Amino acid sequence: MDERQLRVLRELGELGSVTAVAEALRVTPSAISQQLRLLQRSVPVPLTERAGRRLVLTAAGQALADAAIGVETALARARHAVGEYVGEPAGTVSLAAFHSGAAAFYPLLLRRLRDPGSPRLALYDEDVAQADFPPLTRRYDLVVAHRLDHAPPWPRTTAVTPLLREPLDIALPVGHPLAARSALTAQDVADEPWISVHDGFPLLATVDAVSAAAGRRVGIVHRVNEITVVAEVVAAGGGIALMPRWTSRPHPGVVLRPLSGIQAHRHVDVLHRPESTARRAVRTVLGELLTAARTIRSEGTG
Repeated sequence: MDERQLRVLRELGELGSVTAVAEALRVTPSAISQQLRLLQRSVPVPLTERAGRRLVLTAAGQALADAAIGVETALARARHAVGEYVGEPAGTVSLAAFHSGAAAFYPLLLRRLRDPGSPRLALYDEDVAQADFPPLTRRYDLVVAHRLDHAPPWPRTTAVTPLLREPLDIALPVGHPLAARSALTAQDVADEPWISVHDGFPLLATVDAVSAAAGRRVGIVHRVNEITVVAEVVAAGGGIALMPRWTSRPHPGVVLRPLSGIQAHRHVDVLHRPESTARRAVRTVLGELLTAARTIRSEGTG
């Protein structure tokens, strides 16, 4: 039995005829009869009987119709609770982001969402391979993820809101001979010691593209995912690295130079399940992420 069938039974008990129920529910009498037949299949005793030309409820049917009132009341309360949850502006929104994305976006969000009535943020960091970002939407309302220009797109089952298409630059220690140049080619940097991310993580494919463009494989001497640690290793002379232009924090011992001749960009996107944005609080945070992205881009290019 389901809600519609119970509703039909209840209305039959109150209105007294199939025709009257059909008119009240704005369906055909045959549709009402079908719902009653489906309900009867799930109950071992008769629910209706003929009284002349009229179809009326048996004692069991009346008992079930009375119970249907409680069912409809409970469902109405449930819908109301869901409606309040969906429309609640100050509800809690869980947000995960990769490390440099979290460092760039989280402070801006926290400053803008501190007024009473704003959504409450539950923030997390998730440093995962590209393929592992979409599954995170099962655990978090919103996921700030990144992928390279030439990487496979996010799966169609995941809703995507673009935030940034961010250039990737070559990070060099201050005083390095290549720092005097305004831009660098793959040939310029191929023979330098490299700091790169672990296998499967975004950015590594661009390092591979540098190798392909230079015609020889670059030498990776360190594997570090955390951008702030990469900056420290670069500044200490441990090698060169790819570093995002806008979302990495400036380091006094590091200079960034653009890489020419190679598609060196990454997409920073928000991933979520399509139903997540039914909540007003989630839509508010998503809007603030877009505002934060515009701030990050304008400050980085200004």
